[in-house]
Amino acid sequence: MREMISMVVVLTVLTAVSGGLLAAIKSGTELRIEEQVLKFQKAPAIAQIFTDVSNDPLAERFNVETEGTTLQVFPGKLEDGGTAVAFETKGKGGYGGDVGLMVGINTDNDQIIAVRVTTHSETPGLGARAKDDPSFVSQFADLSLEENLDLKNNNGSIDAMSGATITSQAVCLAAIQAQELYKKLKPEILKQIQ
Repeated sequence: MREMISMVVVLTVLTAVSGGLLAAIKSGTELRIEEQVLKFQKAPAIAQIFTDVSNDPLAERFNVETEGTTLQVFPGKLEDGGTAVAFETKGKGGYGGDVGLMVGINTDNDQIIAVRVTTHSETPGLGARAKDDPSFVSQFADLSLEENLDLKNNNGSIDAMSGATITSQAVCLAAIQAQELYKKLKPEILKQIQ
């Protein structure tokens, strides 16, 4: 009996120490991970979306709370005097998992400026083309947020990539999610960028 109590005490101490170390490592690396994601995933996509802005969207980013989640918004001041925002959504159901999509929207006319895939786990040469080949994502440019951003076989405006219909659907789902979030959060976003 004494050995069993000793083992339980030792196991409890080891578990507590391990849990404490993991929590310390997580909190110690969380900020660095966020900076790396911003630098290597989001910043290149934002640079491709906002080619003609007079400000630094990364430096002026802000958060908007919605239904228990935080949406990071990147504002852009267009050279024609207009304003735009970009934010990332995730399309569920890609072939290899979720597909991250950065969507840039002109707040003056509610049109998509451009979209870029930020993250994916899709098959190289097939679904990965959503990020590597801009011809697919360029279909979203200049579309109104009133349009159906789904695939053409779902009565939408977007042609699927040949051989990568599942990935194409995930990108469209991310665009539709961005469309819904923007419509819901537009008043709050406009308050922040004014």
